[in-house]
Amino acid sequence: MMTKISYSGYRFPPEIIQQAIWLYVRFTLSFRDVEDLLAERGIAVSYETVRRWVNHFGPRIAADLRKRRPKPHTIWHLDEVYLKIEGRLVYLWCAMDAEGEVLDVLVQTRRNNRAALNFDANTFEEIRLCPRQARHG
Repeated sequence: MMTKISYSGYRFPPEIIQQAIWLYVRFTLSFRDVEDLLAERGIAVSYETVRRWVNHFGPRIAADLRKRRPKPHTIWHLDEVYLKIEGRLVYLWCAMDAEGEVLDVLVQTRRNNRAALNFDANTFEEIRLCPRQARHG
């Protein structure tokens, strides 16, 4: 069961605090940019207050969202692609479930099957769900 985040003791209502955090995280804005956007809407809040909100409530909101995320399908696939990133050829390993949801990504400069299989095992542990079937290819 998820615990409700308490906003008691804060001057601003929870909706404003959540909106400020959402603006900062979703659009990768600076704290001063969030301060300006809120000021345009008539909300006088300092960038330092936004920083405190993000540091205090951000991890709690992220944990709450992770708990709400649906469980992945029981059939997983580990895919391997050789591509160019910033002019360098790299191996991209991608763990996906049967519905196409990306579970995790690993980028390597050299092809290392053992590291890729460890990456797959770490993904299993991180999600805390063992797939019924795992395909590598």
